[in-house]
Amino acid sequence: MTRSRILAVIIFFIATMIVIFPEVAFQASLEGLKLWFEIVLPTLLPFFIMADLLMGLGVVHFLGSLLEPIMRPLFRLPGVGGFAVAMGLTAGYPLGAKITGELARSKSLTQVEAERLASFANTAGPLFLVGAVGVGMFGRPELGVTLLIAHLAGAVFVGFCMRLHRGAESPRIKVEGSYFGRALNALDTARKSDGRPFGTLFGDSIKNTFQSMLFIGGCIMMFSVLVQVIGATGILSPLKTVLGGALRLVGLDASLATAVLGGFFETTLGAQTASQSGASLGAQATVASLVIGWSGLSVHMQVAAMLTGTKVRFKPYLYARLLHGLFAAMVTALLLGPISFIPASLSNTLPAVSTAYYLNGSLAARFLASARLATSFLLILVIILSVVWLLKRMIYISFRPRS
Repeated sequence: MTRSRILAVIIFFIATMIVIFPEVAFQASLEGLKLWFEIVLPTLLPFFIMADLLMGLGVVHFLGSLLEPIMRPLFRLPGVGGFAVAMGLTAGYPLGAKITGELARSKSLTQVEAERLASFANTAGPLFLVGAVGVGMFGRPELGVTLLIAHLAGAVFVGFCMRLHRGAESPRIKVEGSYFGRALNALDTARKSDGRPFGTLFGDSIKNTFQSMLFIGGCIMMFSVLVQVIGATGILSPLKTVLGGALRLVGLDASLATAVLGGFFETTLGAQTASQSGASLGAQATVASLVIGWSGLSVHMQVAAMLTGTKVRFKPYLYARLLHGLFAAMVTALLLGPISFIPASLSNTLPAVSTAYYLNGSLAARFLASARLATSFLLILVIILSVVWLLKRMIYISFRPRS
């Protein structure tokens, strides 16, 4: 049977199940809509708009020129990849994939570089990990900080692993002129290449952002329905039994098999199911970290759409998601055990993801929290780049030949 026929059979089966279980499908779609409207939309909206504006204004290429000496040796990526990594880790998926797709379509990245970048620049953001998961699901803000540290570390580990993914790479930026001057020239060149007036650029950013938001919302609702309807049929019961036995082999409670299966399709459902299981807190958090690192088929479909029009292959991304889930789960287990002092010391030093700004039941508050985090990101980036420029300047002056 061909792939298209198999897909047609699967879609027909799902449609039939929706007809048989209409109430389950309706409630699942409402839950997906609530998740998108209350958490995803206000969290991602400021970052999506800001990313589009910064790319159109040439700021991304300016940052890329400055970040070139950092990204090349660490991840074998051009400097523009640093912007995608920073935005992806700050805002959460699928913004990292969106920026990667735009850079690939503009030929700023080769195919292999885009595959490397998409593999680790696309993970859950701090507002989701701390606010939605740590507080909303587990009722423990300090656990949200633990998950945040684990996923940032997992992303870095995956980035190092993707250095082994070989292929054609973009040419290095030629060292001509001053360090800061090259960055300004890159900004001017990119801005002239775009050519849109700021009013047009702003309007396009708003339009494209809301199109992306609607697509993301549709994916979340569809996969929410898919998981609930398939669960109602009972056909996953044998698979749960097998998976429960596998979890016992690694020292985890078999009841978490339901969370792993749910997280395979939709990461939020998997994390929520893990938090409601009867397992120990450490086992719950480890499995939640695993499914959030994997991201779920719902996010994978969003990423595939963001990479449309590029030659990026999806298989490396799937391998990287699996690696990220495993890395994040292992780091979470360590942070809850031998090195628990690390999240404990940081839990009171992250005001940008404080629950007071995020989970008070207000859509506007969540939007403001996301805007606050986006602004903090820009300020931190400006400070870091200023320090880098000063260090470069000091080195230049120290080693300049004396007349």
